[in-house]
Amino acid sequence: MAGPLDGVRILDLTSVVMGSFATQILADYGADVIKVESPEGDVMRHNAPMRSKGMGHIFMNANRNKRSVVLDLKQEGARAACLAIAKDADVLVYNIRPQAMARLRLSYDDVRAVNPRLIYVGAFGYSQRGPYAARAAYDDLIQGAVGLPWLSRQAGAESPRYVPATIADRSVGLHIVNVVCAALYRREKSGGGQRIDVPMFESMLQTVMGEHMGGYTYDPQLGEPGYARMLSKERRPYQTTDGHVCVLIYNDKQWRAFFELIGRPDLLSDPRFATQEARSRDFEGAYALVAAEMAKRSTAEWIAALEQADIPVQRMNSLADIVEDPHLAAIGYFRSIEHPTEGRIRTTAVPSEWSESAPEYRRHAPRLGEHTREVLREAGLAESAIEQLIAGGAARAAE
Repeated sequence: MAGPLDGVRILDLTSVVMGSFATQILADYGADVIKVESPEGDVMRHNAPMRSKGMGHIFMNANRNKRSVVLDLKQEGARAACLAIAKDADVLVYNIRPQAMARLRLSYDDVRAVNPRLIYVGAFGYSQRGPYAARAAYDDLIQGAVGLPWLSRQAGAESPRYVPATIADRSVGLHIVNVVCAALYRREKSGGGQRIDVPMFESMLQTVMGEHMGGYTYDPQLGEPGYARMLSKERRPYQTTDGHVCVLIYNDKQWRAFFELIGRPDLLSDPRFATQEARSRDFEGAYALVAAEMAKRSTAEWIAALEQADIPVQRMNSLADIVEDPHLAAIGYFRSIEHPTEGRIRTTAVPSEWSESAPEYRRHAPRLGEHTREVLREAGLAESAIEQLIAGGAARAAE
């Protein structure tokens, strides 16, 4: 069964995490993603652990369903080959600074000259309309720019901490997927391509400030910024007698059930806890009450009691717990695949579930330059020209 983007060809000039994550989702959806790599390969190829050189775990988990072509874009022959691929592409995605693309003579105007229907998507640190335009950006820097380490300290961490996941890269990666799909739809209506910028800083701010605008929402300002529930020092996994449990008592019905469960129905008439508005003005106090109660029973006792009371609860998993999770096992979320060079590997399923045109695992994560000859032939290059590019170092093909 063909995926929903079957027939779409994407020229992928991305590396590291953000762009590669986005183009893998598009590849999972059925697009033919041609990943152009430098002779050294995507830097994520070299992050251990790995079984084979150049096939690191992060690369393996962000580049399935793609074809790898190696071109040294600083050489004129490689640039010409890249433009030959772009001529028949629907989308080009890159995640270096636009100034670098201009130096390579692969700017929007350069590429549009060979393919006016192309959707040209740039994902980089900051809007090109402001003073940060030329700054480099990585996940840690963007986390800092949007205030995530500061928020962690406000919420009770001993010192500012980055979220221990590439949350900015992957969140903005989803923005890339969204704009590509929307732009493809718009092209179906209008017939023309366009350039789209997806700046990390501004895109990630949409996530953070959507809930932390607080009093800044109003003009004149109505109180301080920040969402009090998110910043409560007691908003954390609650310690039980033998571990931790994650509980969210949210609406009036759930609080009523919780007060009954702990034998304190009188708290329903306490003005601090009686309404959603009252609790929102003192999340610290409400969550401190919950924390004190959670410490009185075991994790298993609380999970059973809270589920019985229809109060949202989840155990706090470790990474090892997740791999062994019975729900994930039941739906086949982790799947074992035979990779032609890496042996048996474990991969994650596409998380969305479709009644038709289901995305699927179609190709293994490619070896560096595995598809160079194949793709250049499709782009119309003669065999002699391909071999000349490889011999001269402008291209490289896997053995």
